[in-house]
Amino acid sequence: MNDEWISFAKEAEEGGDSTVPGWCIVVVDDDEEVHEATRFALRHVHVHGRPLELVHLFSATEARRVLPTLDIPAVILLDVVMETENAGLDLVDFIRNDCELAATRIVLRTGQPGYAPELSVFARYDINDYFTKAELSRTRLITAITSAVKSHEQIRTIDESRRGLELIVRSSPSLLQPQGLANFAEGVLTQAKALLRAPIDGIVCAQRGSPLDPNDNRLYVVGAAGALAGAVWHPLSDLHAEPVVAAIARALRERRNVHGDDYSVLYMSTREREAAIYVATPTRLNDVDHQLLEVFASNLSACFSNLQHFEEVHRLAFRDPLTGLMNRSGLLRELDGVAGRQDLRLVLVDIDHFTDFNDGLGQEAGDLLLSAVGQRLRERFGGHASLARIGADVFAVVGEAERLAPSELQAAFEPPFACGEHLTPARVTLGLCDLGDCTDGVTALRHANIALKAAKRSLNDSALLYQAGLAEHTRHRLGMLGQLRRDLEGNRLEVWYQPQVGLADGRTHAVEALLRWPDGRGGWVQPPNVFIPLAEYSGLIVPMGEFVLDRACGMLAGLGNGGRVPERMAVNVAMPQLRDPGFVAMVERTLKRHGLAGDRLELEITESIAMDEALALRRSLEHLRSLGVRVAIDDFGTGYSSLAQLRALPVDALKIDRRFVSERSEGPDEAFVECIVGLARRLGLSTVAEGIETEEQARLMQALGCELGQGYWHARPMPEAMLRQWLAQRGTG
Repeated sequence: MNDEWISFAKEAEEGGDSTVPGWCIVVVDDDEEVHEATRFALRHVHVHGRPLELVHLFSATEARRVLPTLDIPAVILLDVVMETENAGLDLVDFIRNDCELAATRIVLRTGQPGYAPELSVFARYDINDYFTKAELSRTRLITAITSAVKSHEQIRTIDESRRGLELIVRSSPSLLQPQGLANFAEGVLTQAKALLRAPIDGIVCAQRGSPLDPNDNRLYVVGAAGALAGAVWHPLSDLHAEPVVAAIARALRERRNVHGDDYSVLYMSTREREAAIYVATPTRLNDVDHQLLEVFASNLSACFSNLQHFEEVHRLAFRDPLTGLMNRSGLLRELDGVAGRQDLRLVLVDIDHFTDFNDGLGQEAGDLLLSAVGQRLRERFGGHASLARIGADVFAVVGEAERLAPSELQAAFEPPFACGEHLTPARVTLGLCDLGDCTDGVTALRHANIALKAAKRSLNDSALLYQAGLAEHTRHRLGMLGQLRRDLEGNRLEVWYQPQVGLADGRTHAVEALLRWPDGRGGWVQPPNVFIPLAEYSGLIVPMGEFVLDRACGMLAGLGNGGRVPERMAVNVAMPQLRDPGFVAMVERTLKRHGLAGDRLELEITESIAMDEALALRRSLEHLRSLGVRVAIDDFGTGYSSLAQLRALPVDALKIDRRFVSERSEGPDEAFVECIVGLARRLGLSTVAEGIETEEQARLMQALGCELGQGYWHARPMPEAMLRQWLAQRGTG
C-alpha cells in the first residue's frame, strides 16, 4: 500500500449520537493491511448523523457464509481478486441474487487495474463505484462511502414506500369485505403493524357511540393490542392511559390525523359515525412512515364507510330496532355458538297481558314499555348475559345458569316501569332451557318455548324448566291439534244444545250451543275443557267458532217461528274471534243466510275477557248490538269486574257461575247471588243461573230473583234430534 493510501489516516472530528444505530459497512478483502487502513480512515466518520459500523471479512468464502446473517448492509467495499481472479465478481452475483440485497450499494476495489470488470457487469449487478486501491485516497474513500450511503437510503425509502403502498393496496380487499367492526379493527391493527415494520407497544381503535345503545355517544374501544388489549368494548374514558385518550379526543375534535413523538392517530369518519386509530411506536416515525400512514388513513376511511353500510344491514338483520337488542336471527346465531355448554341457560321472558296493555293504551305506550323492559334487562343482566327480543312481547336471556335463576329474573320485574309519565307494573312468565343437551340454536329455542307455553298454561307455575316430559306433552298436543283440525274440516265435530228455562214459567226461552268432539264410537276424543283452550291457543278457534255459529243458527231457523220455539240461540265466543277483524261481518252474513233477526242470537263472553279487554271489545260489541245481537257475560262472579267497566260495555245479561249455584255452602254464596241479581236488575240486565242440578237450587235461584236457569235439573246437553224431541215433549217446541 503506497504513501497516499496511508496519508489519509487523519482523525475526523467526532460527532453524532452514539445511541443512534450506525450504517453497516462490510469490507471484503484478503489483505489485512487494507482492512486496517480502511478502519483507520473511516473511524469517527458520520453520515447523516449516524456512525459507520464496519464488518471485516477476509475472503469471498467467508462473505458467503456471513452476509446472509447480517441485517441489510448499506455499503459493501469489495475486492475484485481474492481466492480467484473472479471471486469478487462471483460474490456480487451472490449478493444480488441469492441474498436479494438490492438496496445495498457495492463499491469495487482492486489492486490490479488489469482486472477491471466490463461495463456490462456494472449494469447487470448495479455496481455503485469502482476504484483501484492506488487511487483511493482517504477523501475519495469518504466521498464514495457517503455517496453510496445516500444512494442506499434513497433506494430503501423508495422501496419502503413501494412496499407500504403495495401493502395498502393488497389489504384493501380484505378490509372492504363485510365484517363486524371488531374484525375490521383487528385487520387495521394487523396492517398498521406490517406497514410500520416496527414493534408497536399498543394500538386502539375507538368509535363514537355504543355498539349496544344508540343513545350513548361516548367513545368506545372496538379493537386493541399490546398494553391496551383488555380495553375492547369498554368506554375509552375507562382507559388508564390519559395520553391515549387525549390524543384520540384531539383527532376527533380537530377531525384530522395527529402525529406525536411516539404515536400517530388516524382519523376516520362517515356521515353516520366517526372513529380514530391510535398507534403507539417506540420512536418518532420518519417522513416516509407519516406519508404512508396518511395514505393508509385515506384508504381506511373508504373501508370504514363501506363498513358502516354493512353494519346497517347487519343491524337490520340481527338487531331489534326498538330495543337495540338482538332479534330472533341474532339470538339463533348466538345460540349456535354456545349450544352444548353445560353451564349456560336460555330463558324466554313473556310479558303477561301485554296485548291488553297495548290495545288499551295504544301502540306508543306499548313500545315505551318494551323499551323500558329491554333497558331493565340490560341493566340487570347485560354485563354477564346476551339479550334479545324475539317476539312482540317475548325477550330472551342467555348466560350462566346459576346467575339466571327464575327468582333473579322475576325480581327484575318487581319495580314498575317508567312509560312516559306513568309507572306501569309488569308480570312475566318464564320458560327456561339449559343448553347442555342442545345441539344447536333452533333446538334450544324450541325447548325454551315449550317450557314457556307450559308455564303459561299452568295455574301454579310462572316459570318452568324444560324437561323431556314437556316435549312429549307438546307432541301429544300437536297430534291432538292436527286431528282436531282434520275433524273440523271433515265435519265430524258436533254441536249439542242445552236449554235455558224460565224459573218462574218453566218455558224454554233460549238454547245454548255447545261444541262436542265425538270419536265415532259413542264416546269423546277430548272434553271441551281440553280441546277448546287448545283451539284458542292455535288460532283454530276462529274457523271452529264460525262452524258452531252456522250450525246453531241453522238449527234455530229450522225450528221455525212461534210461541213454542225458543226465542234465541246462545253461542260462546272466544277472544281470538272477537279480535278477528272479519268477525262482525261474519256474524251478519250468518244471520242473513239463515233468515234470523239479530235479537235471535246471544253471544256469550267470559267475565275475564270482558273486563280485561273492555276497551278493545267495546267497538265490536257496539257494532253487534246495532244488529240486534244480544251480549251476555258468562261465568260472572269469577273475575274482578268493576261497576264502571260493566256500565261501559253494551251487555244484556249476566250468567251466574255454577260454583255459586251448585255448592251447598251457607250464607256467603246465597248473599253473593242476591247481590249479582240486584246489580243486574239495577243495570237493566237479565240473569241466568248456571249449573242448577236440584229442585232446591232452582227454587232458591228463583227466590233470589234469577230469571233463567240452566243445568242438569232441567236438561243435559243433547244433539239436535234429541232437542227437538225434548221441546216437543214439553209442548214448547
